[in-house]
Amino acid sequence: MKHKLDFVTETLEKIKTRNLYRKLQDNRVQGPYILFKKKKLINLCSNDYLGLGNSKISNMQLQSSSRLVAGNDFSFSILEKKLARHKSQESALIFPTGYMANLGSIPVLARKDDLILSDELNHASIIEACRLSDAKISVYKHNDNEDIRKKIRQKANRKFIITEGIFSMNGDFADLKKISEVAEKNDALLVLDDAHGDFVAGRDGKGSAEKFGVAKKIDVYVSSLSKGLGAFGGYIASRDKIIDLTVNASRPFIYTSALPSFIVDLALKRFSSKREKRRKKLWNNVKMIQNGLESIGYTFNSSSQIIPIIIGSEKKTMEFGKYLFDEGVFAQPIRYPTVALGSARIRLSVTALLTREHIERSLDIFESAGKKFRIL
Repeated sequence: MKHKLDFVTETLEKIKTRNLYRKLQDNRVQGPYILFKKKKLINLCSNDYLGLGNSKISNMQLQSSSRLVAGNDFSFSILEKKLARHKSQESALIFPTGYMANLGSIPVLARKDDLILSDELNHASIIEACRLSDAKISVYKHNDNEDIRKKIRQKANRKFIITEGIFSMNGDFADLKKISEVAEKNDALLVLDDAHGDFVAGRDGKGSAEKFGVAKKIDVYVSSLSKGLGAFGGYIASRDKIIDLTVNASRPFIYTSALPSFIVDLALKRFSSKREKRRKKLWNNVKMIQNGLESIGYTFNSSSQIIPIIIGSEKKTMEFGKYLFDEGVFAQPIRYPTVALGSARIRLSVTALLTREHIERSLDIFESAGKKFRIL
């Protein structure tokens, strides 16, 4: 006789058989390293791109209420004004995470009889946010402007194009110049999730849209405080009336507790810090690692701090990752459902914390790994 939870055991066994099983590992980040018990590895998995999240937090103050009830510390308004100016928008609104920023904004704007065009490689939070809306969803081929032009011809009340700035698993930039032209020609709202480009790319770290000279053509920005800024949380930036509508209609905003005020204060502190030297160091490191990998024989289509080494086989990718770990480099294998089956990869995240010695040591290990697993 079957137990009512046998399906859980069976599902886990199937996941393990397909080399897709995941397990949390206790660790601690320490500057450019990550510690697993007594093992110290070069960390190539951090999203703290500028290395700003490396200091301790003090004077912690907690609050556990919705911002509309009793949790709207004045520090929120200060930070939101700074974020709005940062994105050349009228207003901004902070969410507890970047994931919630997408869930809390896209369904507010996109409604029944509307059309959403979404890049096939968009982040899971965008995919879920689109599903929560009542709009028709049309997924276009990755970064394919011809496919966007074709699919945007569909009849709809309002039209939206939603894309990431830097794609989190491929490391390539969206073709924002052409995408913004299509949006403008078809009177579509352009929503940009720039979690991985914000504070990192473009003049003064203003992001991917600024890098391509189309910052003023973005209707809604969705971004993160947890990556380039080295703090925690997410936010959206847009016109006053869009932010006002979100405050009044966004269930993920209305019905959740506010970020603790000390986290907001931390983001303000990070915002005020001088980041230009760190950005310069980051992009120097990116160039050094990319040039090094290419000279070894690796190929990739990334022009950012996210560099995917696509291996394909889930089993081989796990073995590759274990070899890196054993040799002193932490770079996580990425598998389905984060990427398509058969396109498993090692995802490198470059930060400003890495030194030349870290990079050279890592490249040596990647070279030996590539030869061992016949990737090169």
